[in-house]
Amino acid sequence: MVNFKEHSHRRFSPLTREWLLVSPHRNQRPWQGQIEKAEPVRVPMYDPECFMCPGNARVGGERNPNYTSTFVFANDFSALKVNTPMDVFNEKDLIVAQGERGVCRVVCFSPRHDLTLGRMAFKDIRTIVDMWVVQYEELAALPFVQWVQIFENRTAMMGASNPHPHCQIWASSSLPNEPAKEQATQSAYYLAHSRQLLADYLELESRHQERLVCSNDHFTALVPFWAIWPFETLVLSNRSVTTLSELTGEERDGLADILKRLTTRYDNLFQIPFPYSMGFHQKPADGAPHPECRLHLHFYPPLLRSAFIRKFLVGYEMLAMPQRDITPESAAEKLRSATEKHYGEVDRRP
Repeated sequence: MVNFKEHSHRRFSPLTREWLLVSPHRNQRPWQGQIEKAEPVRVPMYDPECFMCPGNARVGGERNPNYTSTFVFANDFSALKVNTPMDVFNEKDLIVAQGERGVCRVVCFSPRHDLTLGRMAFKDIRTIVDMWVVQYEELAALPFVQWVQIFENRTAMMGASNPHPHCQIWASSSLPNEPAKEQATQSAYYLAHSRQLLADYLELESRHQERLVCSNDHFTALVPFWAIWPFETLVLSNRSVTTLSELTGEERDGLADILKRLTTRYDNLFQIPFPYSMGFHQKPADGAPHPECRLHLHFYPPLLRSAFIRKFLVGYEMLAMPQRDITPESAAEKLRSATEKHYGEVDRRP
């Protein structure tokens, strides 16, 4: 019988219908690949050169207000534009393109330049959750919008162009690739079983326990059985809700709580501001009920065995299939062992 802790094996993702290769024995190999520098912990509360700090001018010349909570503005370099023509180009079904309309916004989490979600107070994260709901409802209501993607790229390693705590929201006129994959699998599962795929998966993981990281009455964070990134996690709503809009006040509290606890564990894992890309997946904004969908949140962190070793998806992974060395079970164990008191709290400034 295959031993998940010792033998190479493939794992299947029912969410994307893709396989990945797990090679746990390779985790012991010496590393002579790229070494990343740990980012300094101390950053100023206010940076006069930051385009997102209160009162500062942005690149386009517009000046930020002296905001004291969350602050939302239209991305000065939007990847999607509202007035894009929706023309279709097709040459023999081989060279195909079409216009894509959309809206891009930036959400500053806090006026403070030096904070991360893990270091923010619960009440401030709760304010962010409320802002996400408002933004989702406003953008999903636009007649041409089919998908609203809320995501955060944290640290320069993950492509963040500014260290100020913030996320982005892109609303598009078509369903992007990854949500489209999930939509297809969730729809097929619901049609076959009359139950949500992620509801049944959460029930299984709650029974097994070994891949759970932390939970509360409303949300559960776990390392999925099919995780590709070293410390990838999946945050699932315990109740069957399809969008952020459906969350009750207590569930919004639960989301804020799980975000603080999980991101604190990430930071404590290597004692640095932990890099990741994270984002919400909800139902499409097409007006249909989509009972097959369940609100969830993906975290994709690149660091592997230390604060200096980064996991790249290259070579075999680009040409054949994803591969990982550290098993999801061992990743979950490491995250569970990380405390929920942030390592930076000892020198927290008012």
